[in-house]
Amino acid sequence: MRNRLTYTGVFLVIGALVLSLVGYTTSHSANFNKLSDYYKQKLNWNRCYENFDCTALKVPIDYNEIKTGTFDISVLRYNAQDPKRRIGSLIVNPGGPGASGVDYAYNAEYIFDPDLTDRYDIVGFDPRGVNRSAPISCLTDAQTDESYASDSKVDSTAEFKKAIADSKEFIAQCEANTDHLESYGTANAARDMDILREALGDAKLNYMGKSYGTYLGALYATLFPEKIGRVVLDGAVDPNISDLEMSKSQAIGFDLALSSFIQDCLSRTNCPLQGDEIAATNQLLSIWRSAATTPLPQDRGDKRVATESLLVIGTASALYDSEEGWPELRRAIREALDGYGDTFLKLADQYSGRQPDGKYSNNEFDSGAIIDCLDFADPRSVNQIRKDATVIEEAAPAFGPYLAYSGLLCKYFDAPKPVQVKKTKTNAPIVIIGTTGDPATPYEWAKGLAKVLSNSRLLTYVGDGHTGQGRGNGCVDDAIDAFYLDGELPAQGLRCTQ
Repeated sequence: MRNRLTYTGVFLVIGALVLSLVGYTTSHSANFNKLSDYYKQKLNWNRCYENFDCTALKVPIDYNEIKTGTFDISVLRYNAQDPKRRIGSLIVNPGGPGASGVDYAYNAEYIFDPDLTDRYDIVGFDPRGVNRSAPISCLTDAQTDESYASDSKVDSTAEFKKAIADSKEFIAQCEANTDHLESYGTANAARDMDILREALGDAKLNYMGKSYGTYLGALYATLFPEKIGRVVLDGAVDPNISDLEMSKSQAIGFDLALSSFIQDCLSRTNCPLQGDEIAATNQLLSIWRSAATTPLPQDRGDKRVATESLLVIGTASALYDSEEGWPELRRAIREALDGYGDTFLKLADQYSGRQPDGKYSNNEFDSGAIIDCLDFADPRSVNQIRKDATVIEEAAPAFGPYLAYSGLLCKYFDAPKPVQVKKTKTNAPIVIIGTTGDPATPYEWAKGLAKVLSNSRLLTYVGDGHTGQGRGNGCVDDAIDAFYLDGELPAQGLRCTQ
């Protein structure tokens, strides 16, 4: 099972979308024999979904061996509503790895203020391996269901051996079902994004990257430091911390977010938890542990049950958004105390993209796992990962046991050495947003990225939830709007409060 919980930047307002776009193919084309050929291509836009344009961008499968073949990358555009005052294109990515930029751009009117959608074309693309762009395929929907629901807490030597066997089997299925797995890293997606920038006719990249999308942006800055336009990286990933530190700090982040939720819950008359914070936390953890042996059924009678892992995922899902997620989590806990798991399943499905019919609207489970392995080289041995699990569990007693083995899967995938994000001074300043109570991308990561990107300005959002922009805080949104519209940087040291 994938353990790391740094997936999507925000939930899509309309929910998971199933859009039938071009871009599922790979090909060999006589028209693309060298890299410059890709930069010269003209995009063939087609009207789609009433208010959008769709196209496919051609990119090389292998940037070192251009003649290997071509990936078709799906792209969607929401045109600037005031074309006479158009500034350019704004490429967006919601995170992942494995989240759909196409689906995210489809929600342009809900993500950005009208002032921005008036003056920018909002452009989203599915990175290579994701959804409609030469998708990575490993598991069937039924197997993905089983993997999300399976035991993600390794409690014994037997379970450790099973985790190893499951990891080997997953990688074997990915290798059997998908060609060119070694070519799907985010560094290549950053190179693809530069070809897209050129095809859109923009001299510089204007970009909004959230969550793991900040890593895509940071790699772009490393590879193309002179091509930076107006770039915002929100919910930052620190690109240079170790796999151990990443897992540990994220587990701590989720534990802190859980603490904030419980404190808020106990201040309310309708809180389903009781006692002080310690007692309430233990009450919730007891619900999780009980589901390991007795999964929670659904009140509506469906056969699917809420296992321990699905309860943990559902809890994490709710912690991403304090405004909408926290009330849902209170409801889920109340139901669980009554013996049902309906809302926990709903929250877990929001997180994973599972639809009511059991199908998944994305391939994020598969693509995220492989891309994660390609992006971060973990030098630890399997035995060292097991020893380090104790460190993570002690640092974060709630979520730590479920995140402690994040690096195990990648030990059985022979990935090439990844491109490192280097200390870089870009031609133009980059705005980084860090949220102090962010569970998925802890605030310390934003400070770490700001050190790597020396020509950057850190905006601090003092609040709970994942990412800062577009969540209703006027201070954050006004500062970002001013940057995109006028190139005005947020004030040095700006702190916006919830």
